[in-house]
Amino acid sequence: MTYVIAQPCVDLKDRACVDECPVDCIYEGNRMLYIQPDECVDCGACEPVCPVEAIFYEDDTPGEWKEYYDANVHFFDDIGSPGGAAKLGVIDKDHPLIEALPPQIQP
Repeated sequence: MTYVIAQPCVDLKDRACVDECPVDCIYEGNRMLYIQPDECVDCGACEPVCPVEAIFYEDDTPGEWKEYYDANVHFFDDIGSPGGAAKLGVIDKDHPLIEALPPQIQP
């Protein structure tokens, strides 16, 4: 099991979760943040600091955002498990699900 970042993060990327993550497993794409499932230790530190409640434990992800689990997993298909997000910076891509979304208007 792992944590999943879902739709409320798209075009927001607040990064409070990045600062809170003790294992540096939250990576930044062009439009949203992604949790590397093999690096996540399921500590849950990221979830309560997210200002838009975009982070869910895998089994608790709302039905309308279930596909974000696959988006988080498959974002890493070509980069694998780099062993820490800080050294990579922004990764110049997003999962196709996120790329296809219209711009998200933030409140």
